[in-house]
Amino acid sequence: MSNSTREPAYRAFTVIKREGQDDFWLPIGAAFAHQSGDGLNLILQALPIAGPDGVCKVVLRPPKDDQQQEGGSPSGERERSSRKSGQQRR
Repeated sequence: MSNSTREPAYRAFTVIKREGQDDFWLPIGAAFAHQSGDGLNLILQALPIAGPDGVCKVVLRPPKDDQQQEGGSPSGERERSSRKSGQQRR
């Protein structure tokens, strides 16, 4: 079975730090479990770039329905922090 017909075990993100704003979670790919159950194939559609600290990081998170929209935080952190501060996102 090809990776395109299976659901990903994880979604891959790079987190972009923004001064004075919430972090931006940019979806860049997905990880699929091997058929044997040992290991994952990581498929990236984009590559992260190193931040000011020189670190280049990929974050893997289980897929959720609320992650279908690109950007923001996959766990809803962006929406919660915006409501707390009373700020509206553009």
